[in-house]
Amino acid sequence: QVQLVESGGGLVQAGGSLRLSCAASGRTFSRNAMGWFRQAPGKAREFVAAIPRSGGSTYYADSVKGRFTISRDNAKNTVYLQMNSLKPEDTAVYYCAAHYSGSYYDSNSYNYWGQGTQVTVSS
Repeated sequence: QVQLVESGGGLVQAGGSLRLSCAASGRTFSRNAMGWFRQAPGKAREFVAAIPRSGGSTYYADSVKGRFTISRDNAKNTVYLQMNSLKPEDTAVYYCAAHYSGSYYDSNSYNYWGQGTQVTVSS
């Protein structure tokens, strides 16, 4: 079992920044690649970013590339999502998830999810 708790969401003006954190407990955190997804009202959950279990290469949706940065600290069992130059279209509930198998871009490849944190970007 892996328990994931997100934090750091909130209300920010367009152009601003937020850093989301996802604290993991349970199974050894460093065994899992981790991902961030988001879901806006009335829309499907979509991939945002992913990072392999040892760090290194990172993966991003085209819509956030160059603005968002995913990172992890295995000593703290935490994964982060630094979000800069935020846009109103980034408004969504953001979820972190532990990867199990398959494509990083597919939500079906993740078997543990946090409860989500709301990010609202005002124009």
